[in-house]
Amino acid sequence: MVVAMGSTPKSGCVAIARRRELADFLRSRRARLGPEDVGLPNGVRRRTPGLRREEVAQLAGVGVTWYTWLEQGRRISVSRQVLESIGRALRLDAAERTHLGTLAGLDLQPAPAQLDGVPPAVQAMLDELEPCPAYVVNSHYDVLAWNRGEAALVCDFDRLPYGDRNILWLLFTDPAWRSLLVDWPNDAAWVVAQFRAQMARHVGEPHWVELVQRLQAASDDFAELWRRHDVATPVSKTKRYLHPQAGLVTLDAVTLRLAEAPDCRVMVCIPADAASRAALERLTARQAVAV
Repeated sequence: MVVAMGSTPKSGCVAIARRRELADFLRSRRARLGPEDVGLPNGVRRRTPGLRREEVAQLAGVGVTWYTWLEQGRRISVSRQVLESIGRALRLDAAERTHLGTLAGLDLQPAPAQLDGVPPAVQAMLDELEPCPAYVVNSHYDVLAWNRGEAALVCDFDRLPYGDRNILWLLFTDPAWRSLLVDWPNDAAWVVAQFRAQMARHVGEPHWVELVQRLQAASDDFAELWRRHDVATPVSKTKRYLHPQAGLVTLDAVTLRLAEAPDCRVMVCIPADAASRAALERLTARQAVAV
């Protein structure tokens, strides 16, 4: 493959892990398609769901042996043109095509360093946004900063061990988070898909592997979603919370990038109606008194 291969054992292990991830992703996308989805005859009875490798190769205009090696995680070369053909054959969307290219090492730039905190001006901005909940998260989904609106509605991260201040960990292991989110199944799947896309730049890195393994051991729901290999990009969306004191709170979640740290995102939730704004104001005021 075109992933840069260094001479150190560590770089070799990362390259192997990346090829395996690419192979797993291709198999997962192939399995979700049937012949009827791509204009092929159904033919004889199939023992397993999805397209056959030779059918994908035919649709993409590549050799069956070559494509088989690609799905087996072998060290072979792949061009952008061929990768685009495979993406079309597998009916990949924009996020999936980007993910495929990253795993294949095309235009793979060094991942930004992970931050442990944010500049004071960023924290001041979060505070100015109150009562709207807002926080800063890195691509690993570690929460780096937050305001009282976030603490009041969802979680006061100050009360958690540093290692547990992670959106994925709390989403899948904290019962309070599951009960708080009205649309938890969809929200959880969406976050996992975004995390998977982010991890394409960090395949084989111990910090990322450790989090995935920890989540797989702690949550069957996460393990099931992880097996799907779904990917997504951040988009604005509506989120609904059923707070034990405030009742239903509906918010429009907006994602912003930090210029100082492209790896980090500012997540801001704007009240979708007057009742939700009033609820946030009450909760934030109560949080201020508690602190």
